[in-house]
Amino acid sequence: MDDKETGRVEAFSDGVFAVAITLLVLNIHGLDNPLSHPADSDLATILLRQWPTYLAFATSFATIGVMWINHHRLFTHIKRVDTNLLALNLLLLFVIVFIPFPTALLTSYITHPENHIAAVLYSATCILLAISFNVLWRYASHKNRLLDKDADREAVQAITNQYRFGPLFYVISLILAFIYVPASVVLNLLLALFFALPGRHARSAPED
Repeated sequence: MDDKETGRVEAFSDGVFAVAITLLVLNIHGLDNPLSHPADSDLATILLRQWPTYLAFATSFATIGVMWINHHRLFTHIKRVDTNLLALNLLLLFVIVFIPFPTALLTSYITHPENHIAAVLYSATCILLAISFNVLWRYASHKNRLLDKDADREAVQAITNQYRFGPLFYVISLILAFIYVPASVVLNLLLALFFALPGRHARSAPED
């Protein structure tokens, strides 16, 4: 397949990312009774009580957004596709579109005693996401199987190094979900921000 096929993969993936990230906003609810008009102080209290929803939304938005950034970053190096890569990309997208579901559960149960299961499911989804990204990248980059023949070796290695311990970091978040849910959610948010950063070699590459 040629470069045009790579473009089709990216375009399809972008559409899936866009749908998944848009669905997250459905977890943010307004007033229970849209006809009611509470005083400003009451409205502020109602909005502040939804802090778990905002935290879960921000975490999932950051996670999906960063995955989109990294997906774009990978495909700056991936120039060819085959059936296996298409299947691995679909697996990644399968996990991406699933994220709004554990996010909705997390917003509902984060302040309840039984909220651990929702947080565990959320962290487990992040683990699957990290594994999917690792598998896709390692398949494409193995012996430059599907990469640009002129791909920057240091940039490629930087991506590999950054992804290597991703699943392990999310396992830590999973363990935290059994202990203290807010800490688990915050760690997931911090991990999303970490993976938004370019790899060490990519940042230190000399300018022409």
